[in-house]
Amino acid sequence: MFPPERLAATFRSHAQLILHELSEYLGYSPPPLMERLIEDAQKIHQQRPILQETLATATQPRCES
Repeated sequence: MFPPERLAATFRSHAQLILHELSEYLGYSPPPLMERLIEDAQKIHQQRPILQETLATATQPRCES
C-alpha cells in the first residue's frame, strides 16, 4: 500500500503521458493549443480584478475612525 501523497505525486509526474495515451486510445485529436491560449488571453474575466486596480486600492490610505 502506498501513502496517498506518494501516489498523487507519482500520478502528477506522469499525468501528461497518461492523458496522451488515453486520448490516443479514445481517438481524440489534440486541441488547437495556440488558438485556445490566444482566446483565453483575450477574454476579460469580470470576476478577476485588474492588477492596477488592486494595487491602487491596496495602496490607498485607510481612514481610521
